[in-house]
Amino acid sequence: MACEFGTFDATLAAAAGEDPALHAELRAAFQESLDHHLDLLKRARCDGNWTVAAQRLKGLAAGFHADELIALATEAIEGAPGDPSVVRRIERLRDRFVGR
Repeated sequence: MACEFGTFDATLAAAAGEDPALHAELRAAFQESLDHHLDLLKRARCDGNWTVAAQRLKGLAAGFHADELIALATEAIEGAPGDPSVVRRIERLRDRFVGR
């Protein structure tokens, strides 16, 4: 899956307008929330906790129009709880986001 940040970037631009400080703050808030929800997903020890963590991750992604993250969170919700492959793909997405 190609890393697409177009809709995410457009959402930040629409919210922050011409204010680079607000843009940076929103980006940092997204990254902090992504790290937090990913940590909850990784630490989930039962199906219910996994589902709630994945749903929260999807909600974060939807709020910022992060389409690739929405798809991965949906896969986590619909797939097998604890699936390490979806966790690794979310981690790679996060790493690409941080590295850009």
